[in-house]
Amino acid sequence: MATEARAKQMVEAVVLAAGAGSRFGGGKLLAPLGDGVLLDRALATAFAAPVRAVTLVTGADAERVAAAARAFAEGTGHAARLRIVHASDHAEGMGASLRTGVAALPADVDAAFVFLGDMPRIPAAVLAPLAQAVAEGAPAACAAFGGKRGHPAVFGRALFAELLALSGDQGARAVLQGLGPRLALVEAPDDGVLADVDTPADLKAASGLDS
Repeated sequence: MATEARAKQMVEAVVLAAGAGSRFGGGKLLAPLGDGVLLDRALATAFAAPVRAVTLVTGADAERVAAAARAFAEGTGHAARLRIVHASDHAEGMGASLRTGVAALPADVDAAFVFLGDMPRIPAAVLAPLAQAVAEGAPAACAAFGGKRGHPAVFGRALFAELLALSGDQGARAVLQGLGPRLALVEAPDDGVLADVDTPADLKAASGLDS
């Protein structure tokens, strides 16, 4: 029955890439990392997830971020799976970006992954189990490591209305906390689900892990 439920579930991904990266000094998502830029890593993970399409939410530096995303999608054969939307109110915070992304999802979507554009080390091993947990009845699922909740998260459609009502810079934290024990946690094989890039030092550390 669980396999049948998963087969019927239509899942998409939202990648939040609207922040100004002020702690980084600006231009964070387009900072060089490996053979590309930081944003490429989040997009690669999103395309690797069991999703039909990926919606990228832009905000600050929208044109350059969108151009980089299109170039990555075209270069990796995923151009047809990329949708780009702009959060005009992105300065409000992550809540505004998430509202924009969820509002852009097609009407037939049953669940949505939410990825952060500045997290380059999400292990692929957590992706299918997260989608499966929601397909099997959890209202939402999050990756976790060492007892700490991390990213990405998958939200079932029943929570979309709450996501569309978000405001401020807290993202979906309150929605997830409100689920209590109903939130499914998927243990990750490493701390990549907790590691974001806020500063140039963080990026340097992530680059060192590639070598």
